[in-house]
Amino acid sequence: MAVTGLVLAFLLLASPGPAAPAEASLFTPVQYYFTNWFTRADQARTGQPQWAPPIITASPCLQQVFRYDITRQTLRNGQDLTSYGGGKGAELIVAERIQLNIGVPTWQTLNSSPAKSGWADENFLLKYRLFAANEQHGNYVVSMYAGLTAPTGSGNFTSHHFIFTPAVAFGKGWGDFDIQSTVGVSIPDNGTTSEGAGTPWFANAVLQYRLARVFWPEVEANYTYWPNGEHDGLNQLFITPGLVVGRFPIWRRLAVTVGLGCQFAVTDGAEYHRNYVLSARVRF
Repeated sequence: MAVTGLVLAFLLLASPGPAAPAEASLFTPVQYYFTNWFTRADQARTGQPQWAPPIITASPCLQQVFRYDITRQTLRNGQDLTSYGGGKGAELIVAERIQLNIGVPTWQTLNSSPAKSGWADENFLLKYRLFAANEQHGNYVVSMYAGLTAPTGSGNFTSHHFIFTPAVAFGKGWGDFDIQSTVGVSIPDNGTTSEGAGTPWFANAVLQYRLARVFWPEVEANYTYWPNGEHDGLNQLFITPGLVVGRFPIWRRLAVTVGLGCQFAVTDGAEYHRNYVLSARVRF
């Protein structure tokens, strides 16, 4: 968390924000930054499409939410892996084009014999929005992001390695219909060794359509290919039908969005056969 604090402090101090008065004290820029946090976040969101965030695929839009996912995977060996938190957490718009995600550690349970439970690894993500236009001015967005997973989890559920994940995310909308997609690679610190996790490439795409303002039925395709490592040559494809509902105001600027979907493996040898996902986001 110390590293996270340093990164956040750097972003806060480096963010231009509104100019402070010339006669202000040394602490005024920081005070001004925090007192205008919500104004800055609202301005950042008005310049991009107002699509619902997908259930699996990372949204190319800037988000300011607290997200909590619950997933239940049926693995190849028939065991069920349940995750509480889903590696999500606080997603913060810290500058006009920058989003910082600070994951909440995920608690996982595996119904093996004997049963196992413990914490998964901690993760962080930094997103930079390159281009965007709202529905009235083009309805598109292009972003890039970099994720970092640290091996902080319990012995049964940690990868034992740092994982760096650069990616590009983009989307285009036409009226109530939109397409969002991500393409990237995961690079563990032992990625290219034959016994390592490999450097899998992934590509995700989602088709969404808005109905009655708050209903967003969607279909996602989630593909991963391992060119090396212990899974050398493996590729897997999941199809994920789902429904996102929201945003519903709950109090002042708080609003909630809920998504429910299920991944189905359509290729042989996938890491799991199916995965039920419940995703809740509170926007602020």
